[in-house]
Amino acid sequence: MTEASKPVLTGGCQCGAVRFALTAAPNKISICHCRMCQKASGAPFASFADINRTDFAWTKGEPAFFRSSSIADRGYCAACGTPLSFGRIDGERIEIMTGAFDRPDRLVPTRQYGTESRLGWVVGISNLPSQTTQQNYGPEKMATIVSHQHPDHD
Repeated sequence: MTEASKPVLTGGCQCGAVRFALTAAPNKISICHCRMCQKASGAPFASFADINRTDFAWTKGEPAFFRSSSIADRGYCAACGTPLSFGRIDGERIEIMTGAFDRPDRLVPTRQYGTESRLGWVVGISNLPSQTTQQNYGPEKMATIVSHQHPDHD
């Protein structure tokens, strides 16, 4: 990317083999509860940033793709398996999984889709007892953990 198209947001997979950058803010941020997104993400829902393809580039490596339906491809890292994208075949936009961004806190969902498959317990998640990772493992265990995850920056 040139200085004129300096990245607004960046991200990538867990191992760092695939990286991406956006040169404009996403059009919208959404959550999808449909069964296909549940299976593709291995989670109760998926969260996506909708981006014009002209404002998006794979900057390191490229994902592998699985054609999940007759209208869409889903991108993932072939090395570590991180789910990365959803895109309509030959569409003008791509949707990137918000958890793959270096700063997912900047991507706040404003809409939900596929609510016919929303799991009933999802609504009450914020009311569950919670702990930080440090509280869960304790400082002794945390001191022994070595992360092999790519840092949240290039």
